Amino acid sequence: MCGIFGYIGPRTDAPKIVLEGLKSLEYRGYDSWGVAVVAHNTIVVKKKTGKIGDATVADMPKSSFALGHTRWATHGGVTDINAHPHLDCTRTIAVVHNGIVENYENLKKQLIAKGHRFISETDTEVIAHLIENHYVSLKRGGLKGVTLIQAVRTAFLLLQGLNAVIVIDTKSRQFIAIRNGSPLVIGFGKNENYLASDPAALLPHTRVVQFLEDGEMAIVEERKITFKNVKTGKGLPIKKQKLNWTVSQSDKGNYPHFMLKEIHEQPEALRDIAKTGATGALRLARAIKKSYGTYMVGCGSASYACLAGSYLFSKIAKRHVNWAIGSEFGYHLNFLTPKSTVIAISQSGETMDILESVKKAKTRGAVIVAIVNVLGSTLYRLADDKVLIGVGPEKAVASTKALTGMIAHLLLLSWALAGDVKKGQAMLAQAALVSEKLLKNKKHFATLVQKLKDVTHIYVIGRGLSYPAALEAAIKIKEISYIHAEGMAAGELKHGPLALVEKGTPCIAFLPNDETYGANLAGAMEMKARGGYIIGISFKPHEVFDYYIPVKDCREATLIPNVIVAQLLAYYLTLERGLDPDMPRNLAKSVTVK
Repeated sequence: MCGIFGYIGPRTDAPKIVLEGLKSLEYRGYDSWGVAVVAHNTIVVKKKTGKIGDATVADMPKSSFALGHTRWATHGGVTDINAHPHLDCTRTIAVVHNGIVENYENLKKQLIAKGHRFISETDTEVIAHLIENHYVSLKRGGLKGVTLIQAVRTAFLLLQGLNAVIVIDTKSRQFIAIRNGSPLVIGFGKNENYLASDPAALLPHTRVVQFLEDGEMAIVEERKITFKNVKTGKGLPIKKQKLNWTVSQSDKGNYPHFMLKEIHEQPEALRDIAKTGATGALRLARAIKKSYGTYMVGCGSASYACLAGSYLFSKIAKRHVNWAIGSEFGYHLNFLTPKSTVIAISQSGETMDILESVKKAKTRGAVIVAIVNVLGSTLYRLADDKVLIGVGPEKAVASTKALTGMIAHLLLLSWALAGDVKKGQAMLAQAALVSEKLLKNKKHFATLVQKLKDVTHIYVIGRGLSYPAALEAAIKIKEISYIHAEGMAAGELKHGPLALVEKGTPCIAFLPNDETYGANLAGAMEMKARGGYIIGISFKPHEVFDYYIPVKDCREATLIPNVIVAQLLAYYLTLERGLDPDMPRNLAKSVTVK
């Protein structure tokens, strides 16, 4: 969940390189940050709470070897002392860590009994002292041949839980990185090398990478990178990959926020998927036709894409496809067989809930298909077949272009199953055009955000494909504007939610030109009758609407511009409330800790 960045090479501005790397990872969520450099055979650490912002490392010594981390507190409060990196008693070993050491309390008691002194409340500091115990202490005891690599391996194997650990010391001039659950990627440069928790951070330096698998160790030196199996210590082959992203895709350009940039990138992304996505859709359609039971899983916005997919497969392809939230799928997959197909959908490909469910499905022999945005991510590597969403790096925490990209691929897949993928391509092209026109008209939102900026609750309704649109609109409003919003199927209003509607309550209603229009309109009227302020998002106006946002009809693909309206509303509402739409509190881009 948190950010890691490291550099080793000939340059002497390693602290600055690492700090800039950490800044590029801000979107992952954090509450403190720190940088450690090795200079003159000592480790110098600078760490602070709060945002990196305009922070500098000009007060740190010049070095060609540095490691940094952005922390999201799990063990211990948000303090300078609890920020990473953490040192051992000798201050010759520094550690950064993503994950949770589940048995840290027992390990800490044992280490304290041996004389180790702890200064933080974190589980991470335990790792530094464990390594010291196996390295420094054993060497002092006269045991020959002890290396830092052996000490790190031995210590790591004592840890319980899912963790990624990176270690440096004052003598070895190498990163020792181990992954079990939390993502790590190694970047190959020319006479210099890098490591990071996210490949996007490496783009300004290199596009040649290797993703660590669970149970793998990387020893990263200036001119050499070695991979080993953590348990056996045996060497592993180098498996380089080339990232298909560009540097310009990973910066804001002229936009004030990543979220707005990514919202505006959607029409072009949709056109690209329309042009290039047919091959993958046809290939997956053939696989699904052979399967006995197909299931879609996703988390957060990706789960709403799965729900939308279930409607698309039913309506277009006349095929039943189940869907589930990723964190729940693991509890009801006993029906899976080697004839089953599981379509796992994720932006990052590193979300823990998805990965655990996929691993369980694989043990039952199911075929795994990944629809994922990050080449080489864990989900990408686990899958038997994969389709890259292909929308470029997404850095705002709230997903926008990745979500519409997911829906676009599912739309194409539905039409491929129906035997007319060209119709799906044409529909996507129309959705791109409608979306592009929407993005040029900010006037839809200026008055509305003034009306909504101080409300306590917003309700959103839809039916059919508009139901996932309602859920997505609600989560966007919640996660970045901090206004409570609830998305629901319009038919459920009388089963409870209508009791909450009173005079002035904002109610958003999606009314596309499909078979749900009349029933959705009835829901809007029910809310209006109780005093609700009705915001209609539809292809035509209606007298029940107190506020109207027009969205031209593009059949099933209307879901996409409807979702974009919700993104824009959430974005402008967030700005009006003086909040940061890119980095909402308490949230991170990918959930890699349970």
